[in-house]
Amino acid sequence: METLSYLGQGFGVALSPYNLLTALCGTLIGTVVGLLPGLGPINGVALLIPVAFALGLPPETALILLAAVYLGCEYGGRISSILLNIPGEASAVMTTLDGYPLARQGKAGVALSISAWSSFVGGLIATIGVVLFAPLLARWAVAFGPAEYFVLMVFAITCLAGMAGNKPLKTAIAALLGLFLSCVGIDSNSGVYRFTFGSLGLADGIQFVVLVLGLFSISEILVLLERTHHGQKAIQASGRMLFNLKEGASVLATNLRSGALGFGLGILPGAGATLASAVAYMSEKRLAHKDNQFGKGDLRGLAAPETANSASACGSMVPMLTLGVPGSGTTAVMLGALTLYNITPGPLLFQNQPDIVWGLIASLFIANIMLIVMNVPMIKVFTRILAVPYWALVPAIAIVTAIGVYAVHATTFDLFLMIAIGIFGYLLRKMDFPLSAILLGFILGGLMEQNLRRALSISNGDLGILFASPITWGVWTLIALMVALPFWRAWRARGKQAREQAMTGNA
Repeated sequence: METLSYLGQGFGVALSPYNLLTALCGTLIGTVVGLLPGLGPINGVALLIPVAFALGLPPETALILLAAVYLGCEYGGRISSILLNIPGEASAVMTTLDGYPLARQGKAGVALSISAWSSFVGGLIATIGVVLFAPLLARWAVAFGPAEYFVLMVFAITCLAGMAGNKPLKTAIAALLGLFLSCVGIDSNSGVYRFTFGSLGLADGIQFVVLVLGLFSISEILVLLERTHHGQKAIQASGRMLFNLKEGASVLATNLRSGALGFGLGILPGAGATLASAVAYMSEKRLAHKDNQFGKGDLRGLAAPETANSASACGSMVPMLTLGVPGSGTTAVMLGALTLYNITPGPLLFQNQPDIVWGLIASLFIANIMLIVMNVPMIKVFTRILAVPYWALVPAIAIVTAIGVYAVHATTFDLFLMIAIGIFGYLLRKMDFPLSAILLGFILGGLMEQNLRRALSISNGDLGILFASPITWGVWTLIALMVALPFWRAWRARGKQAREQAMTGNA
C-alpha cells in the first residue's frame, strides 16, 4: 500500500500540465532522434542535458524530459531499421532482420504498427517491474558501503565482457580504455595532474558530453560518409497501416516473454538494450517451430527485439536510481545529468526525494501511452522524413553535435577534443570494438576510484575490506561466473564443432 501511495504521489507530479507538456515534447524529440541514423538515445539525452540545465528546469521535470527522450529513441530506432534497413541505434540492429523483409513484402505499415505495439507492451511490463522491485532493491541497497559499491562496479565491468557474445576480449579492452579516460584531469585528493600532457583544457578531465558525442555522433558521421547517397530512398508503407487481431495474437506470447527477459537484463549493470534485443530474438527463434520465417519476415522476429528494447530501457532505470550504477549507456548519461543537479542516486534518494523518483516512474507510464498514440498515425510522416539523402543528413548531425558540445563550456577546445575522440572512435568501430563499453567504463571509473579510496580509508589500507561482508562475497562469486562465461562458451562451441565433424565423418 505504501508503494501505491508513493506512485499516486508520482502521478501527481507527472500529470501537472507543465510536466505533461515536457513529456510530450520529449517523446516527439526522442522519436525523431531515434529514427535518424547517427543519433540515438545516448546522443538524444546528451544533447538535451545542457538545454534542460540552461532552461532552468527543476530536477523532476528535467528527468521526465530525459526519460521521455530515452523511450522515444527506443521507439524511433525501429523506423529506419524497418524502412531503410539502417538501424537508428545499436539496439535496433535485430529489428532489421525481420522488419526490413516485411517492408519489402509491402507490409511496412503492419511492421511499424506491430513494433509500436511491442514497444508499448515491453515498456508497460518493465514499468510495472520498476514499481514492484525498485523500492525493494532500494531498501536492500542501504546495506551497501564503499566496499560493496566498488565490488558491484567491478561486476558491472565484467558483465560487459562476460555477456559480449563473440568478442569478450575487445569488450574488456574497451571498458578498460574507458576506465583510463576517467583518470584524466586533476586528482581530487592529491591535486596531481594526471594524463593532461600539459593542457589546461584537460585539467577538469574529459567531459562526458564531449566523450559521448565524439564516440557516437562524430564516428557515425564518418561511417555515413563512407556510404553512397545515391538512390537511397525510403520504402513507402503500403496496404494496411495496422496489424489485425490474428497478427496481434500471434505475437502476444512473444511480447510477454521478451518483456520479462528485457526487464531482467535491463536491471543488470552494463547489459543494456542491445544485449536484451539479441537475447530475446535468439530465444524466440529457438522456441519457434522448424517452419518459422525468422530472417525472412516473421512477426515474432520483429516483436521480440522491440519488446525487449523498451523493457530494457525502463529496467535500466532500476540500478541507476537504487544503486547509482548505470544499467545502460544512456542511463550512464542520465547519471551525469543527476550530478549537474547535485542529486546523488542511491537508496536514500527514495527516502529524501520521493517526488523526483516516483514522478519519473509515473512518467514512464505516461510516455509509453503518448508514444503509441503518437507513432501509429505518423507512419506516413516517418517515411517522408527518412527520404532525406545523406548529403543533407550528415551536415545536420554535425551541426547539432557541435552545438551540443559548445553549449557545455563554450570552448573551442571541447570541439577539437570531440573531433579527435570521434576519429579514434571511428577507428575502434572499424576494428569492431564496442563503443558503449568505453562509455560505461568512463562513467564507472570515477565512481570506482572514489569508493575504493573510501573503503581503504575506513580499513586503513587493508584490502580485506573488499571481502569482509556477505554482499561482497556474493558479488565476487558473480564476478567469477561472468569471467568464466566466455571460456565456457568457447569450450561448448568447440565441443559442438567436434560432434558435428564426427557425425560428418561417420556419414
